[in-house]
Amino acid sequence: MQVARFRTLPSLPPGAFCVYYVHLRDESCAMSQKEPVISLKEVVKSFGGRVVLNGVTFDVQPGQTVVVMGGSGCGKSTLLRMIIGSFRPDSGSIRLWGHEVTAMEEPQLNDIRRKFGILFQSGALFNSMTVAENLALPLQEHTTLDPNTIDIMVKIKLELVGLREHADKYPSQISGGMKKRAGLARALALDPQILFYDEPSAGLDPVTSAEIDQLMVDLSKKLGVTSMVVTHEMDSAFTIADRMVMLDKGRVLAVESREWFEQVRDSTGELDEDMALIRQFLRGDAQGPITQRKLTTNYAEDLLGGPGPPPDHGPSVVATR
Repeated sequence: MQVARFRTLPSLPPGAFCVYYVHLRDESCAMSQKEPVISLKEVVKSFGGRVVLNGVTFDVQPGQTVVVMGGSGCGKSTLLRMIIGSFRPDSGSIRLWGHEVTAMEEPQLNDIRRKFGILFQSGALFNSMTVAENLALPLQEHTTLDPNTIDIMVKIKLELVGLREHADKYPSQISGGMKKRAGLARALALDPQILFYDEPSAGLDPVTSAEIDQLMVDLSKKLGVTSMVVTHEMDSAFTIADRMVMLDKGRVLAVESREWFEQVRDSTGELDEDMALIRQFLRGDAQGPITQRKLTTNYAEDLLGGPGPPPDHGPSVVATR
């Protein structure tokens, strides 16, 4: 059937047969032509002269779950805040759905923000509201739906995360894992196209963490949303990721598939410094480039603020009597 189709197109230029054939055989060819949902190019951010992100570049394709990982202080959360417009980069480009967000004013940013949801690390529920009221709030603020419709939508979202029976409870009456589920349900309230997760497994026991991971995977399959997950929990990362981004001191060491990172984690041979650093992080080894880097820092200089004796500025605390 496919060959017959090609024979009806005699005007195709040389080589077009192969391209068209691959397009019919493999839908991923069409996917590769889609514009990235999130695109970062040479993003730089510093605070007080300290560079936190240095030339970060990567894309997130529609429907992917991308995990951004790295040690504490490597710039993961700062990166997330810049993508959602809370921080402005010093230089570089951040595009969502092809729109440059770095130069947008607040009204434009708010229009973009309605298209994504965020699961904060603590859940960020309002303690004075029930779980259902927390979910209803964004619908009340950003839609003109009547109360009955909002009530139905709240029940649907709670059912997705397994909390419909706890709708009338307050955050203080539910567990940490349930708060994360409620926060995720609220992030889904406006049917977002992108979900951002900030340390979704932080503070949870292993079983609850695994349940949250499975919920994230199920929601991605059912809803087809694009997800970006900031985490340093490796069990979680390898469960949910399609692609992974490794940060170290604000720079991108690698942007590859989960399978590529699995090969690095399981490798046994000699690796260059960056690859060895990635392997140590993925394994959680006590010895490697990360720990060696800490040992080579000059403790005395760091303690005294530079080589040599500290300057005499007098006592740091002056007696009042």
